[in-house]
Amino acid sequence: MPKWLQNNMMNKIFTIITGLLLSSILMAQSSTSVTPQAPQVNASSYILMDYHSGRVLAENNKDLPVDPASITKMMTAYVVFSELKAGTLALTDQVTISEKAWRTGGSKMFIEVNKKVSVDELIHGMIIQSGNDACVALAEHIAGSEEVFADMMNQHAAQLGMTQSHFANATGLPAEDHKVTASDVAKLGRAIIQQFPEWYPIFAQKEYSFNNIKQHNRNTLLWRDPTVDGFKTGHTEAAGYCLATSAMRNGMRLINVVMGTESEKARADETQKMINYGFRFFETHKLFKAGDEQVNAEIWKGEAETLSIGLADDLFITIPKGQYEALDAKVDLPSLLTAPIPKGTQLGQLRVELKGELVAEVPLIALEEAVSGGWWTRTIDSIGLWFEGDDE
Repeated sequence: MPKWLQNNMMNKIFTIITGLLLSSILMAQSSTSVTPQAPQVNASSYILMDYHSGRVLAENNKDLPVDPASITKMMTAYVVFSELKAGTLALTDQVTISEKAWRTGGSKMFIEVNKKVSVDELIHGMIIQSGNDACVALAEHIAGSEEVFADMMNQHAAQLGMTQSHFANATGLPAEDHKVTASDVAKLGRAIIQQFPEWYPIFAQKEYSFNNIKQHNRNTLLWRDPTVDGFKTGHTEAAGYCLATSAMRNGMRLINVVMGTESEKARADETQKMINYGFRFFETHKLFKAGDEQVNAEIWKGEAETLSIGLADDLFITIPKGQYEALDAKVDLPSLLTAPIPKGTQLGQLRVELKGELVAEVPLIALEEAVSGGWWTRTIDSIGLWFEGDDE
C-alpha cells in the first residue's frame, strides 16, 4: 500500500518520552538525596568536572588566566605523546643533552650535558620528577628549539579549545605571556586520558630513579587517596601552589584543578574535599551508546522503507544522586524524511531533561545511507507527498 494511504503516518514530529527510551537501560532508584552547595575552596581559581560527560560540578574563576608553573608539563607531555602516536618520535630515541637543558633552573631530573638519554627516560623524569631539564631536552629534540616547541604547544592548545591559555616555554618557569586557566587545564587533562591511555599511567607513578637519584612524585594525593591517578603539581612564587588531579571511583572519573593555593598541604586538602564532594553527591551514567538505533524512522522515496537513526558518540550524563527516575529523553526529527540521505547526516536532536532542566542536547544522525528508490517508488511517493503538501 502506498505510504500516502497509510493514515498520514508521516504527518508527525517524532517525540519520544523517556519511559520508552530509558526504561530498557536505566535502573530505577528510590532515594531522593539533597545536593548541597560545593565546599568553599581557598584558591585563586578552580574547577571540578566529570570526565565522561564534561559537566562542571563546581567552579570559581575557571576562565581566569593565571601562571601555571609546572602544570605546564601536562601540555609538554601532550605534545610529546602526540609525536609518539604520529610515529615521528620513539621511546627508544636517544636525545643528546644540550648545555641549555642541563643549565635550566628549578626542579631537575639531573641529566648531564652531552650525554644521551632516551625519550622514555626523559618522559618519566618530566612527569614524575618534574624535571625542567627533561622538558627542555625533549623540546629541543622534537622541535629544534624550545621556542618552536612552544609554538607547537599553542597550536595543540588551540585545537583542544584552550582559548584562554598561552604557552611561552615547555617548563612552566615564569614568563610574561605564559598563562593558563583552570578550565583549559581540565580540558587538557581530559584529552590526555582520552587520547593517550597507554601513557597516562605514568602520571600515577609515585617515584622514579635516574642517575642513581630517586625522586618522589610531588602529588601527595597519590599516597593519600588510592583512587587518584594523575595529573601534575606546580609551584612558583607567582603561581602559588597548583594541582591538577584525576580520580576514579566505581567507574566515575572526576577531574579537579586548583590554582593559586597557599601551600603544598593546602593544594592537596582543597583538592581532596572537592573530589570527595563530587563523588558523594553526583553520579554519571552512560545513557546511550554510539551507533545504537534510537529511532527507526519511515523514509520517503527510498530503497528501504525505514532509516536507522542514532548518536555519533556515547552519551554520558552527570546528575545529582538519586535523580535517575526523573530523567526524560525527547527525540525531535522532521515530520518527513526523504531519500537520498548520506550516512552521518544530522537529522534532529536528542534532548535529556531532569525535572524540566536541560541536561544534555546532542545531534541525531543517520546511522546508514538512505539510498534513493527506483523510478516507481519515487513516483508513488511523490504523489503521496503532493497530497501531504510537502513535495519538493
